[in-house]
Amino acid sequence: MERNKMLQENSIKLSSSYAVASKVKDYSQLMKFNLTFMVVFSSVVAYLLVPGVEFNLIKVLLLFAGGLLVSGSANTINQIWEKNTDKLMARTATRPLPSGRMSEGEAITVAIVTGVAGFLIMGYCFNWLSAALSLFSLVMYGFVYTPWKKWNSLAVLVGGIPGAMPLLIGWAAGANNLSEGGWSLFAIQFLWQFPHFWAIAWIAHKDYTRAGFKLLPANGEPNRFTALQAVMYTLLLIPAGVIPYLLKITGGISAIVAIVAGLFFLYRAINLYRKNDVPAARKLMFGSYIYLTIVQLAQLLDKA
Repeated sequence: MERNKMLQENSIKLSSSYAVASKVKDYSQLMKFNLTFMVVFSSVVAYLLVPGVEFNLIKVLLLFAGGLLVSGSANTINQIWEKNTDKLMARTATRPLPSGRMSEGEAITVAIVTGVAGFLIMGYCFNWLSAALSLFSLVMYGFVYTPWKKWNSLAVLVGGIPGAMPLLIGWAAGANNLSEGGWSLFAIQFLWQFPHFWAIAWIAHKDYTRAGFKLLPANGEPNRFTALQAVMYTLLLIPAGVIPYLLKITGGISAIVAIVAGLFFLYRAINLYRKNDVPAARKLMFGSYIYLTIVQLAQLLDKA
């Protein structure tokens, strides 16, 4: 009898542990933790590139926390808006809201708590300029870009603003201003988003069309016109990548790295124009991640 009681207690503990792990996983999916981590990394890079700012682990962790919370709130708002359309797409149908594992009320509570907490961390631990920029980014992504995706393809242009805001937020957190250094970093990530997102939209075209999203330019088809525009933006990234060096924020090595990475990214975009197919779009998408990671790490390691 004692043995049965122990087995029952262990079963309850395992069940409770599973429930907690499942809930944590749901919150991670709701806030798009993997994507959010990459976004916040960009913000930390910009913060550390501010002249006079030295590495401080506590400050970096606070910036990560504030950024993760604000971005997580924006992503949660996005999923609340798109609960019904997420049901129509294979890659999003298993998310907490469309699958029914989480109520809309719970998601709204998560969005409010994380958004307010992130805003306060940015304001009290850094400055209110960075907090205001964080709030602006959240509103732009959650309430402007998200519904715009069903109107027309200009949503990508609108979404490019909050998508590049982490660089300005990080710069403002360190400098408490919006000088040309922050804008130069913003410009790189803003331009980068067009070929990056069009590659994703090319790959997921059928799913996006089923959900009613209009994310590809012109007639919304994955064609050579879309690829040509991707080529144009990757071409613009090459001179944009050198601007931080010209402003004496970074050294010459990072400028060379930015040029080489830009040429690699451009090659991937030209390859999409030549082949006009999903495998080439997938290569461009992965190439975009490679480009941004290498360029930002080079900038960080080669701070002037």
